[in-house]
Amino acid sequence: QVQLVESGGGLVQPGGSLRLSCATSGFSFSGSTMRWYRRPPGREREWVATISSTGGSTNYADSVKGRFTISRDNAKNTVYLQMNSLKPEDTAIYSCKTDYIRGVIYWGQGTQVTVSS
Repeated sequence: QVQLVESGGGLVQPGGSLRLSCATSGFSFSGSTMRWYRRPPGREREWVATISSTGGSTNYADSVKGRFTISRDNAKNTVYLQMNSLKPEDTAIYSCKTDYIRGVIYWGQGTQVTVSS
């Protein structure tokens, strides 16, 4: 079955960095656009970044542009989110997401990122 498992979250001070990973299985990862979303406490889930199937095209929300980098390793079926210059406003549960796979969109369970002094 399709599985997405995020890892790499944790507690970091403002200005610090974290690298999130989303390990996937059960579908043709190399043919799939992948996305990162986040849900800040008390707020709606919001889109963070998108990467095309080859990795040749990326897009970012204005709030993270210039600080976050989405990448992928198709040989490892894994998508990454490198987060630099972290701010308290980046505190959220971060989840990876597929596009439709045989009519279904899949989400990971998420990993908690907390940015605090």
